[in-house]
Amino acid sequence: MTDHVILGKGQIGSAVAAILAERGERVRVLSRSGGADAPGITHVKVDARDAAALTAATAGADVLYNCANPTGYHKWAEEWPPMFAAVLAAAKAGGASLVQTGNLYVYGPVSEPMTERTPLRSPGRKGQIRTDMWKQAMELHRKGDIRFTEARGSDYFGPGALADSVLGERVVRPVIENKDVSVFGDLDAPHSFTYIPDVANALVRLGSDDRAWGRPWHIPTAPAASQREMVQAMARLLGHGPATIKRIPWWVLIRVAGAFQPALRGLAETRHQWDGPFVVDSSDFTATFGDEPTETETALAQTLEWWQRRLALV
Repeated sequence: MTDHVILGKGQIGSAVAAILAERGERVRVLSRSGGADAPGITHVKVDARDAAALTAATAGADVLYNCANPTGYHKWAEEWPPMFAAVLAAAKAGGASLVQTGNLYVYGPVSEPMTERTPLRSPGRKGQIRTDMWKQAMELHRKGDIRFTEARGSDYFGPGALADSVLGERVVRPVIENKDVSVFGDLDAPHSFTYIPDVANALVRLGSDDRAWGRPWHIPTAPAASQREMVQAMARLLGHGPATIKRIPWWVLIRVAGAFQPALRGLAETRHQWDGPFVVDSSDFTATFGDEPTETETALAQTLEWWQRRLALV
């Protein structure tokens, strides 16, 4: 039986824990607030920025999945460096393989579909932070100090994706309630969206297959669709007529809303992802491991079902 330790109990970490526990594996979930144990899952309260505490909490782990994130975009520069340094120290000290949950910020503005061979040329601070993390981990991998891989996905959606998801409550709730929907960026630009269960399954796959180590992988992601297409597909699945979609000007989102929610100011750096095509190619993962992305209609139907159950309890 493999000993798995998951850092972070958010939408991704919780899904990874559930998959592993269902398989009968030993699972520990580490987070700042801890949590109530569940069948097959032990929760541990630990500050991931404390290298000594994190090393102690991960002792005995065979695989470490980093599914944690700072508390907001505006905290990345402050919180990521000590947190990731502690993660690397823990993996090295305990001999655990490390599966990192990444994203596509490292590539910066692109004009072609992104593959794992797309150069890391992000001009933005968040992208550069992520690139530095990748380089630090790969250096330890090359030296033989750890085994490392990173799973990169596009904007997440699905069960558990709340306010921090582009296709979270801000969009899904008004679609369900048959109200006007507000989005930002180009409504018709093709955009890749990665389904949360596919993210969790990909992380588990990478943590258990020796072919995974020493390179990045793009999480299986369905063909790109525009924001308009995603919203109208949800409306159609609900039996509604076409949804009315309004575009939020960037200056409103970043300057006005950002004054009250600092994390929104960070969207300025990633504006290129929404003002034009932003497409990920995940064919390497499928060709190597055989995993296909969930079809968009199926993923949206499951997302809507989860949200309808949640809203019925609110």
